[in-house]
Amino acid sequence: MPFSTDPQGCEEAIIELFRATFTASEGAEEGDLIGDLVHNLLASTAQQDRFVFIAEEDDAIIGGILFSRLTYEQDQRTVFVLAPVAVATDQQGKGIGQRLLNHGLAVLRKAGVDIAMTYGDPGYYAKVGFKPISEADAPAPFKLQQPEGWLAQSLTDRAVTPLKGPSRCVEALNHPVYW
Repeated sequence: MPFSTDPQGCEEAIIELFRATFTASEGAEEGDLIGDLVHNLLASTAQQDRFVFIAEEDDAIIGGILFSRLTYEQDQRTVFVLAPVAVATDQQGKGIGQRLLNHGLAVLRKAGVDIAMTYGDPGYYAKVGFKPISEADAPAPFKLQQPEGWLAQSLTDRAVTPLKGPSRCVEALNHPVYW
């Protein structure tokens, strides 16, 4: 299964993958919310502040993940947050998401990213190396609705130590509804 890091020309298909996947699992309102988030991440986030990874099969996009920059004002480390993740409903349960995540994390490592973070199901993301982190050790841009889902992993040989200062996410994620 080929992975791609270039969303150029297939933005609408990527947006529709996220919209359809979240609509199927969470309802139309959530599908629209996440579809709009992906649209905004693709349209308004500078290329150096985001990574996009897609999985394709038979010329169709069947999975996608996006990472965007998370800046800590008093910390020099490079941090990216994973949000959102989608695998086409009829392709779930085949390990596509985990392979896509492992691929994305490897690319971030090679690009010199120090820490990857996400906000989601600890059981799922633990399978690819994420571990719980407290808001005291890594302040989120907004108050977390489910703090147990705040997760991080080091992409270097150093352990994740507390991040210094308040955090700031990219504009597309800069709304409490996502946190």
